[in-house]
Amino acid sequence: MALKHAVLAALLGGEYSGYQLTKIFDVGVSNFWYAAPQQLYAELTKLEADGLIAGREVVQTGRPNKRMFTVTEAGAAELATFAATPSKPLLIRDDLAVKVHAVDHVDPGPVIEQLRERAEEAAAKLALFEQILQRMRGDHDEATFLSQGEHVGPYLSCLAGCRLEREMRDWCLETARTLTGRAAHTRRTNS
Repeated sequence: MALKHAVLAALLGGEYSGYQLTKIFDVGVSNFWYAAPQQLYAELTKLEADGLIAGREVVQTGRPNKRMFTVTEAGAAELATFAATPSKPLLIRDDLAVKVHAVDHVDPGPVIEQLRERAEEAAAKLALFEQILQRMRGDHDEATFLSQGEHVGPYLSCLAGCRLEREMRDWCLETARTLTGRAAHTRRTNS
């Protein structure tokens, strides 16, 4: 997947400025694609030049003008082609997992601390994603929303983000407890 597909998918919800798109990525898309604001602005320029999005300038009084973007028919066709293309397997590159893998040969203290920090970050993201899901569902329970609600795609991708963050939080906490217990046992044995 290229950044262009993530941007096109995010723009399907309506007309957005670059600033609004960075907020959408920060909250709604970050569970499956990270992009820095400067990457998003550069991608918007490319997508507009390629005719996959259309931009229009909005004149504002007392503030800088802004550009608003929407997906064009060509952009929708690009997304349809992308959706029909087989997906690649998920690849994970996580430096914390490498540190845990090597923990038998390094001081576990800093790794345990980083695990606890990552657990806190995952818990915060999980809470945010759960708020987003509640806002998307409105008054509906999840089963009703999933069978009848509008915009189920963003809901399902956010649901995946919740599950990933919950698993990350739980793994980090469990791993930190295990390493802490092992370190305490080693200290007692060596005393």
